[in-house]
Amino acid sequence: MIDIGVNLLHPQFDPDRDAVLDRAWRAGVEHIVVTGTDLAASADAAAFAARHGASRLSATAGIHPHDARQAPQDWLERLEALCRGEAVVAVGETGLDFNRNFSPPEDQLALFEGQTRLAARLGLPLFVHDREASDAVAGVLAAEADFSAGVVVHCFTGDREALRRYLALGCWIGVTGWVCDPRRGRDLRALAPEIPLERLLVETDAPFLRPGNAPRDDHGRRNEPALLPWVIETLAACRGEAPEALAAATADNARRFFRLGPA
Repeated sequence: MIDIGVNLLHPQFDPDRDAVLDRAWRAGVEHIVVTGTDLAASADAAAFAARHGASRLSATAGIHPHDARQAPQDWLERLEALCRGEAVVAVGETGLDFNRNFSPPEDQLALFEGQTRLAARLGLPLFVHDREASDAVAGVLAAEADFSAGVVVHCFTGDREALRRYLALGCWIGVTGWVCDPRRGRDLRALAPEIPLERLLVETDAPFLRPGNAPRDDHGRRNEPALLPWVIETLAACRGEAPEALAAATADNARRFFRLGPA
C-alpha cells in the first residue's frame, strides 16, 4: 500500500512519530507521501523525507488555501526552490477552500493559479485541495494548458457532477477515511464504483479523518498511516473488488503518478 497524503509532521505525532512509521511499515504501507502545507511545513516535510530515504518517504511542497493570506511576497521563488529538491514529488497541497474561508477567496485563487503554473512549468504533479469549491477549482485547472504530469484531487468529498468534471479534466482521485464515515461518507460510497481504477489513489490524511471502522486504540480520534487498510477495505467493498487487489492497484497508480519507481 502507498499512502499519498499524511501530515506526518503535525504536532499530534510529536510524541511517537517513529512508532507511527514503524506501525505503518508493519501494516503493509510501503511508502508515504508527506504533505507540505506552507513554506515552512514544506521545507520540514522535504527534509524529513530526505533523511528517511526515497524508498520510504517523499514529500509535497505547496501552500494550502487556508494559509494563502499569510504567504510572503516572495512565496513563488521560495516554493520553486523547494520543489526542485529531490524529495519533493508534487506541488501542493494547494487549491481552494470555500467552506471555511480562513483566507479570502481572492488570495486563495491567486496562490492556486500561481502554483498550477509552477507545477506545469516544472513538470511536477499537482496535489489539490477542494472543499466546496469544485467549480472554481475545475475552472483554474481547465485554464492551465499543460498538466501532463497529472493532477490529484486529494481527499475527494464532492458530488457526482464534481467527480465527472474532474475525470473529464484528466484528474486522479484520492480517497480517505471519509468513505468510512457512516453519515458523511454515504455519497462517496455511492460514487466509488464510478472512479476508474487507473485514476484511483488512497490516503489517510492523518492525523485527520480516522476511519470509523478501524478498531479503537490508545490514540483516540487520531488517524495514522497504519489504518490505511481500513480505508481500502471499505473502498473495495463499495467497488466489489478484493481489498488485496485494490491495494496493489492503487500502489501501482501512486508509483506511476508520483514517479516513485518500482516497489
